[in-house]
Amino acid sequence: MSRSDSRPWRVSWQGLFAALMFFYMYLPIAVLAVYSVNESAYSAGWTGFSWRWYRKLFQDGRIVRALENSLMVAIASVAIAAIFGTLMALGLAKYRFWGKSLYRGVAYLPLIVPDIAIAVSTLIFLAVLGIQLSLWTIVAAHVVFCLSYVAIVVSSRLTTLDPHLEEAALDLGATPLEAFFKVLLPELAPAILAGCLLSFILSMDDFLIASFTAGTGATTLPMEIFSRIRTGVKPDINALSVLLILASGAVACGAEYLRFKGNQRHNS
Repeated sequence: MSRSDSRPWRVSWQGLFAALMFFYMYLPIAVLAVYSVNESAYSAGWTGFSWRWYRKLFQDGRIVRALENSLMVAIASVAIAAIFGTLMALGLAKYRFWGKSLYRGVAYLPLIVPDIAIAVSTLIFLAVLGIQLSLWTIVAAHVVFCLSYVAIVVSSRLTTLDPHLEEAALDLGATPLEAFFKVLLPELAPAILAGCLLSFILSMDDFLIASFTAGTGATTLPMEIFSRIRTGVKPDINALSVLLILASGAVACGAEYLRFKGNQRHNS
């Protein structure tokens, strides 16, 4: 019997450290989930199991309207970013032009610029142009960072593709548009979808930029949650947070699955 088989119960310090980190990260979420089904209206103690806060949540008109606004902003900004982000990634990967390195750095700058800087600069820009704040100004602001996330995910996919795929399609008689839509776009589809899902979650989660660029009545879900927790966290907000965590986890798993299937298809 080998030395490793003689003591199968032995735990390495790396595994112990990883377990402690996961415990530290997910313990607050577990506590949140427990108190979301607490019958009491206060989080001071456990009084019994109940789904009442989830039922109350879906009957709350303000929450529903805020959720609809957030979904509309996220879908619109991601749709715009998917088109222009993909084109930007293709342009940076396939063409050479003066100032390309500078343009690449500027294009990815929203990934590292603090949200407060983007929010203030967007607000000043809209004020200079005289544009009235509304739900669509939030969309315009969200496109800025969604564009960068889509572009960087698609760019990473382009680096693993055979650069001669389009040339082969053109040699076989395809037009440039046919080569793009029938050859290149299917290969990029998993990366585009992954970038869109990531951008969708970030747009749904954004509070700072939305609060600076929102007009009257254009309240998103994070803004509605923030306005309610000023007087304390209520159980219905706990329930809403649990649902958002589950939805975010499902979207993240979907994005990872699409990325894995895309890489698997490419390697095969």
